[in-house]
Amino acid sequence: MSEYYLFQDSQKCIGCHSCEVGCKSNKSLPAGPRPCQIIAVGPKLTGGLPKASYIFIPCFHCETPWCVAACPTGAMQKREKDGIVFTDSTLCVGCKACIRACPWNAPQWNPETKKVVKCDYCKDRVDQGLKPVCVTVCTTQCLQFGKADNMPRNLRERYARKVAASESA
Repeated sequence: MSEYYLFQDSQKCIGCHSCEVGCKSNKSLPAGPRPCQIIAVGPKLTGGLPKASYIFIPCFHCETPWCVAACPTGAMQKREKDGIVFTDSTLCVGCKACIRACPWNAPQWNPETKKVVKCDYCKDRVDQGLKPVCVTVCTTQCLQFGKADNMPRNLRERYARKVAASESA
């Protein structure tokens, strides 16, 4: 696992796709590849009204990434220092073995470069102490990013604030 965690509060997400647009813009990607994706679930009736939910799907930066194991050139790599899985485009020959190997559809085909791209948590930004672009452009602030060992505490605090707010209302 990566030492980082990207969390989505699906109750706050409105499906605006600003995370996808920000990612594509940051990576200069054409139509087609989507290193992070918003998937609509529904609509379904909730309290007699139609409601849709939205699920954010980035790369999960697996403990033992199948994409890395499948790559014959070493283009798909996992950083030892923090577990971020990324593509070294200089080594990618476009064989798509990583795409076939990943059960989450994280590696994506870039038709312009004829190479694979994927979510790398904007590792260049992370190295500067910044958050991934998808998190910074999220209009509802439903995405959170940080060290995985800090996330349970952050989630508990957010839940406690929500409970406290509902009791005071």
